[in-house]
Amino acid sequence: MASVKLNNIKKRFGDVDVLHGIDLDIKDGEFVVLIGESGCGKSTLLRLLSGLEEITAGDLYIDDERVNGRSPAKRGIAMVFQSYALYPHMNVFKNMAFGLKIAGKDKTFVNNKVVEAAKKLKIDHLLERLPRELSGGQRQRVAIGRAIVRDPKVFLFDEPLSNLDASLRVQTRVELGKLHQELKATVIYVTHDQVEAMTLGDKIVVMNQGRVEQVGSPLHLYHHPQTQFVAGFIGSPKMNFLNAKISSVGKENTQIMLESGRVISASIDSSNSKAGDRVQIGLRPEHMSLPCKENKIEGKVTLVEHLGELSYLYVDIPKEGELVLKIDGDNQYKAGDQVVFGIQPNNLYLFDSKGNALTRLTTSLEAE
Repeated sequence: MASVKLNNIKKRFGDVDVLHGIDLDIKDGEFVVLIGESGCGKSTLLRLLSGLEEITAGDLYIDDERVNGRSPAKRGIAMVFQSYALYPHMNVFKNMAFGLKIAGKDKTFVNNKVVEAAKKLKIDHLLERLPRELSGGQRQRVAIGRAIVRDPKVFLFDEPLSNLDASLRVQTRVELGKLHQELKATVIYVTHDQVEAMTLGDKIVVMNQGRVEQVGSPLHLYHHPQTQFVAGFIGSPKMNFLNAKISSVGKENTQIMLESGRVISASIDSSNSKAGDRVQIGLRPEHMSLPCKENKIEGKVTLVEHLGELSYLYVDIPKEGELVLKIDGDNQYKAGDQVVFGIQPNNLYLFDSKGNALTRLTTSLEAE
């Protein structure tokens, strides 16, 4: 396997700048997930890595070798696309073996590599079938197997699970995680699904409008988002936001006034701010507690989504807006109920007028 280094990578299509100087270091054997909204540039970046698009500016290194301008076949990479791109007239064995045969490998070598990969992916019983005789999940495994047999330095995945139904997506996601542990491969994986990112990635790269917004482990991004964009992107359901202003500053405790005039407390260092500064309060749905303990907020339930082990409670807060709470599934709340809930000061987030996070005090569970 290999390390990957991106140094000030830029991409322009005509007069349109798509990537604005991407710097990224990927270690040997690391599973890195590129995530962001549609149009943020994550798939374009993957195509630059693969050699399917030319780099406008910057340097790309794979295993400490500069590969700008090197053809895809000579970069030591293998790519798995969202569309399976299987040859419809070839059976599974021939699809998986095609790249090796083109490379001139002998028959015994090809046979051993294909059978070995097929066993890992649990498709060895399907080697004689044509693509039209396979399910979507089986076709995706064939596409992954075709990449594995080449022993690439780097695996590139472009939203490989998006064509699968919900249950199969979960199953295949688990299999991909186990496969990475077995192969110890360097993987760069593009997705718009933050659940995939959180469960698969050693490192997540959050992209926003052609730039890297933040890089870190899944839990670090969850607990310590540097911007309001990252905070709203990581977590499901997404973080709630309320307009507010700082009432009084402090190094370990900040008082915030909501639009309604209610003042709540946050374990946040606001020593570089001043009273009266406009801020956005961030509240994760899973951090709000019923019944209330601290920072009491009242509202009326507008909708309850029962999901079994948990429920989502949509609560309208007068003069504030609507919040989503994630609570235990065994509850009796219904639309129209008045509720009082609270949130601990160390679970609050604050973002300034530019969307940058104020520093939260780190708890022992969040320290890395």
